[in-house]
Amino acid sequence: MTETLANFSDAPVYVTQDGDDHAAVQSCLAGNTEAFEILVVRYQRVLFTVAMRMLGDYDEASDATQNAFIRAYRRLGTFDGERRFFSWIYRILVNECLNNRRDRRPHDALTPELATVGSPADLLEVDERRRRVQAAILSLPHEYRQVIVLRHFSELSYDEIAEAVGVPARTVKSRLHTARERLGQILGVDART
Repeated sequence: MTETLANFSDAPVYVTQDGDDHAAVQSCLAGNTEAFEILVVRYQRVLFTVAMRMLGDYDEASDATQNAFIRAYRRLGTFDGERRFFSWIYRILVNECLNNRRDRRPHDALTPELATVGSPADLLEVDERRRRVQAAILSLPHEYRQVIVLRHFSELSYDEIAEAVGVPARTVKSRLHTARERLGQILGVDART
């Protein structure tokens, strides 16, 4: 999976609301373990993107994503078919990321995402901006960080975010507003622009 994840760090992400998730879960529980691959293929991009934005390190994000899929597979029998599979596995991933951050040594540095075009000066400026934004996102409290990541990096709708994090859509909007203001304060920019 790690090699596959390399292609997803900057790509926009979309979550499908496909009824096939429940069928894949049921097929897997019935003994067709290959059916789980459908779920991995469908959600590895969005989960890796979330993990990358939450952890700020490619290898840690990759490990967290893989561990989330392993945990989900092992606990597939506990999945409630009345809910969306994405919401369920998203919560498993968030717990993985939170455990990773808790266990991380305080001196571990963020891995910058390097730009691929421009002059050396442009590359340095873009790299510095990305590091500042990533550090600012990581400094937000969890409830604000997750809505920023899901809205702006995973491109989920308010309703999809609400379902994923288990709060009403109006709470998502409120948290996004507060998160943007806090990011603006941290970065020294007007969040309304």
